[in-house]
Amino acid sequence: MNSRLYAIIRKEFIQIFRDKRTLVLILVIPIVQLFLLGYAATNDVRNVPLAVYDQSQSPESRALLDAYRAADYFQIAYAAGSEAEIQTLIEKGLARAALIIPPDYASRLRAGSAQVAFILDGSDPSVAATALSAAQLIGQSHATGILSQKISRAGQNFKVQPPVEVRTTVWYNPDLISAYFMIPGVIGMILFAITAILTATAVVRERERGTIEQLIVTPIRPWELVLGKIMPYTLLGLFDTLEILLVGHWWFGVPIRGSILLIVLLSALFLLSGLGIGLFASTIANTQQEAMLTVWMTLLPSIFLSGFFFPLDAMPKVLYYISYAMPLRYYLSIIRVLLLKGVGIESIWPDVIALTIFGVVIMTAAALRFKKRLD
Repeated sequence: MNSRLYAIIRKEFIQIFRDKRTLVLILVIPIVQLFLLGYAATNDVRNVPLAVYDQSQSPESRALLDAYRAADYFQIAYAAGSEAEIQTLIEKGLARAALIIPPDYASRLRAGSAQVAFILDGSDPSVAATALSAAQLIGQSHATGILSQKISRAGQNFKVQPPVEVRTTVWYNPDLISAYFMIPGVIGMILFAITAILTATAVVRERERGTIEQLIVTPIRPWELVLGKIMPYTLLGLFDTLEILLVGHWWFGVPIRGSILLIVLLSALFLLSGLGIGLFASTIANTQQEAMLTVWMTLLPSIFLSGFFFPLDAMPKVLYYISYAMPLRYYLSIIRVLLLKGVGIESIWPDVIALTIFGVVIMTAAALRFKKRLD
């Protein structure tokens, strides 16, 4: 490393450590986002408030309620006295589901079969769909248990066996924990946001303060200035990667099954895209506010069209094809596979190639435009 490049890198690090807000943004905000998204951004449905209108008040109805209480999907929060009260609870959002047990539930159950009504608030489809499946499974399991007891009391010693038994196995994330899916995505989002935003504002800040002209008249070459400005953010981005990986592993229990070295190398490759976008934004912005807005115009579509929150296969075809232009899409696929499945590069090489092409193209275009603006 020549002395001019070293001087630029050293100057940038000094400026970063002097700016407390930038330092907090780099070191603290990733951890805050990790905890917020790790806990809040979850698809797990638990403790759905359940209102119960038990008109039977029998041992049989209490056994049914115990079955729903034992599953952590539902929390019996209200004992309603009428169907009108149930409607009020759901309309106010106090209950998300309701179970209505008819007065003749116990007698019908002894006679052969009984029915209950289960009402769901469908205003949140994701919660309602999971709660619906859980309610049906709990009811079926309880019914099978009752049937087994009847056969046992009748003196028959064979077990109730369904004609078809589907035995399921979940690989890589057996407990279906949302944090295992979200935290790798947080790594990609933070790397992209921090590198793009800080690179864009760092260059524009020099222009706002008038120090860019002082740098231009020095013997520093344009490529040395570009490399010197982005190198500190590359190193800090890799530090953030390791920081989130360690906290995610130790606190949330996210497995790290792949090679740490491969994860770091491919994260560095992804940084090319973020740095390139930030550098490109700095060439079309005159103020730091303009640079921030320009980066956010690319950041928000990347988050929503990369598979970070929503599955790509469920998107309309037009948006699905647009997502191919988002580098975050390829990195999320890479990091999730490396962390959860522990495969090698041979299983992810199409995404690696796409990410390489995108990073090289955007960085080259940004560097050429930046150099031209310096000239």
